[in-house]
Amino acid sequence: MARPITMLGLESSCDDTAAAVVRRDETGAVRVLSNVVIGQTDLHKAFGGVVPEIAARAHAEKIDLCVEKALKEAQLELPEMDAIAVTAGPGLIGGVMSGVMCAKGLSAATGKPLIGVNHLGGHALTPRLTDGLQFPYLMLLVSGGHCQFLIARGPDDFSRIGGTIDDAPGEAFDKTARLLGLVQPGGPAVQKEAALGDPKRFRFPRPMLDRAGCDMSFSGLKTAVLRARNEVMTDDTIRLQDVRDLCSGFQSAVVDVLVEKSRRALTLYLAENPSIPALAVAGGVAANTAIRAGLETVCAEMNVQFTAPPLALCTDNAAMIAYAGLELFEAGYRDDLSLSARPRWPLDTSSAPMLGSGKKGAKA
Repeated sequence: MARPITMLGLESSCDDTAAAVVRRDETGAVRVLSNVVIGQTDLHKAFGGVVPEIAARAHAEKIDLCVEKALKEAQLELPEMDAIAVTAGPGLIGGVMSGVMCAKGLSAATGKPLIGVNHLGGHALTPRLTDGLQFPYLMLLVSGGHCQFLIARGPDDFSRIGGTIDDAPGEAFDKTARLLGLVQPGGPAVQKEAALGDPKRFRFPRPMLDRAGCDMSFSGLKTAVLRARNEVMTDDTIRLQDVRDLCSGFQSAVVDVLVEKSRRALTLYLAENPSIPALAVAGGVAANTAIRAGLETVCAEMNVQFTAPPLALCTDNAAMIAYAGLELFEAGYRDDLSLSARPRWPLDTSSAPMLGSGKKGAKA
């Protein structure tokens, strides 16, 4: 039997401060012993979105409290950890730095190994934590800042076969919510109103379905929502039913694009003849029930296993970071106190950047 491994994970890449403890026991089974998340929704509510400076300050104030609570809930002490995993990027740099500096301090104080984790890799490996999914599998990573199809072959081996060339779906949901006067975060708010609307009243475009491949675009979709909203507004006011119909039409367009592009991505992935064909979805937008239902239908049609994490593990959390760190630790990865916070960090470093590149590196 293998020796049990216990991992502390820290996450602070956007507006959720989180810490968790994950253990792989001697039988190979993985358990989440604790998963603490402190959100910042109230801090950013008045601004219609996440303010990086406010988020960074809140992370610095709360990260140590998260660690303390996570250890207490796991009924363990810091010296009992085998290593400390932390999101080292990509994300809002102030928040990422808060987590990295805390993890460095804990590592220096205890002598425990330090492991920098790619936040996107945490999402991409979540299906292995929750469902024991075996490599390889196709991953649709769909969140507020990212949307890409990846073939996951190992804990640090991902091949991107498509993604968004502009806005991510989560960003489009947030912007649509702002256009319609809904609360943030926009995803849950739009989904709630969409359930009460007519998806056929407004026929929004399905961007890039007329182009081959798995790439997507969502910026034009939110512009179409803006134009439709302006057409139904009277004296700068809009009826509730109009809002609901706009949300429903917008969500329907996003679902159609993701479903069709997933079908194409699955075709490419299946050409590799995986022994257990599987599509996994992760990221905050994976919590959308309409998107999940559409992807489940595609998988059933193509005889592919569909896997989606519990809703609590779709959004940012530290359990996924602890688990990703555990896999990297077992594979021999180690970092030291020179670990740096990275605002950009693509999972597939061999492919050309989809969203351009600059002094800080490739965006995606």
